[in-house]
Amino acid sequence: MYRARLERDFKHWMDKGLLQENAARAMLAEYDGRESTFRAGRVLLILAALLLSASILLLVAANWEALPRLARVAGIVALVWGFHFAAAWLTQTGRTTLAAAALVLGVAAFGGGIALIGQMYHLSGDAADAALLWFAGAVLTALAFRSAAMTAVAGGLAWFYFGTVLQDNGFGATPDWRVWSVPALAVIVVLLVRFTAADRARHLAYLLVLSWLAWLYLDNASLAFAGGLAAFGLVAFLAATLPGSPLRALAVDAGSAPAFYSFALALLGFTALQFEAVGVTTEVATGAGTLLVALLGIALAGAQNGAVRYLGYVAFAGELLYLAFETLGSMLGTSGFFLISGLVVAGIAWLVIRIEGHLANARGTEAPR
Repeated sequence: MYRARLERDFKHWMDKGLLQENAARAMLAEYDGRESTFRAGRVLLILAALLLSASILLLVAANWEALPRLARVAGIVALVWGFHFAAAWLTQTGRTTLAAAALVLGVAAFGGGIALIGQMYHLSGDAADAALLWFAGAVLTALAFRSAAMTAVAGGLAWFYFGTVLQDNGFGATPDWRVWSVPALAVIVVLLVRFTAADRARHLAYLLVLSWLAWLYLDNASLAFAGGLAAFGLVAFLAATLPGSPLRALAVDAGSAPAFYSFALALLGFTALQFEAVGVTTEVATGAGTLLVALLGIALAGAQNGAVRYLGYVAFAGELLYLAFETLGSMLGTSGFFLISGLVVAGIAWLVIRIEGHLANARGTEAPR
């Protein structure tokens, strides 16, 4: 999608005489040559590697009892190291996509080996411990090969670990140390992203932290917790977007994700405050705070960050409709609610048009009609 938009912009600038055709072709070629650029062939090859790894593991598992114990261990070790050595050779010959597929097969074999050997020797532990060991193996492989694909795999395994932790620590249970290790795994994934230039994988880490905080709130719902989420998210968003903030340069260097996810966390906190509110007056006050945060996000980051802008629009519109339903709509009935909703949506449309015009002027372009 970004590549198509970039090509359209280049064509527009060439038609206006602002960009030479050879320069546009060179820039598109440079973009297409980046390792992080999306290509359907790469994705399909990685998916094929995942399917092959599943078939290998199922084949081994189906014939597990028929193999001698030494042959079982030797076979698993041979699979793991064989795929890694193949990846090293493919990397040296410049076949990076095939190398990434081989690494996926190697790490998948490592995960299968953890489960099968643990079962064979009746090792103590549960799924969360196995998932953590599997994650550690993926991290070491990503570091050794500086592989963006393995960074994405590590991000996926961090989510798998989180799922196993949730399964072992259901709602109402006393959290153990593994619950608090989830954000540490997210930090490791972010560091891997910077080391391997796997920009898209950073979203796995940010979403993991956001989901972890949401689960903690649902498991320990309180006004203090909700207020803490709102305050932390708002402070983080201001630190990432306010001009003059010492952290703004780092946030901009990391892309649009820090501003968006800190903004999402602030809105999550204010939504939690909305649930904790008791009485119409408190609900309206909390709703007004949510509206102000939505407008603040649009004002500070809307011009440069489309994700923040649209999330702000959704939050603003949703909160207005919620307040209309909870206050005036409940008093006037269904017809009154639809009347008020229509007026609110019309007001939102007018406000969005004005904001888009202001943001377009801030970017130095003409606002869309």
